[in-house]
Amino acid sequence: MTKSDVSGLTQLGGKVELPASPEEAVLESVPNPHPGTAYLVRFTCPEFTSLCPVTGQPDFAHLVIDYVPGKQLVESKSLKLYLNAFRNHGAFHEDCTLAIAKRLEKEIAPQWLRIGGYWYPRGGMPIDVFYQSGPPPEGLWLPDQGVAPYRGRG
Repeated sequence: MTKSDVSGLTQLGGKVELPASPEEAVLESVPNPHPGTAYLVRFTCPEFTSLCPVTGQPDFAHLVIDYVPGKQLVESKSLKLYLNAFRNHGAFHEDCTLAIAKRLEKEIAPQWLRIGGYWYPRGGMPIDVFYQSGPPPEGLWLPDQGVAPYRGRG
């Protein structure tokens, strides 16, 4: 990777305000230094927050995003800002989880992507939402997402 590969980044290395909404957030990318190699990239966001679109109350989730890069890698600071932009965004669990997957597919065109949205209970019931773009590439080491099913206080 060269300096010119990252010269167009607008968020990395500087102070950036939190986007007002996921739609306003800018997802940036950098060239994949190993195109043609099927390897897994994992982002874990254990404190994801959005708002219930009906009550306005906060909803919390543990997100695990796995992807096999194509030509681009998502730049991690821009992903963090994008995910944090959901904290004032009203949407149901399913919509938030799928919106993140679809936006990543649009912006970086991964070879393969999956997301696990492990939502904490509201009203006594957790809702887990999963999306996968298709079968994983042949020979890919695919670890478990590592989030235990919700069991209450034990």
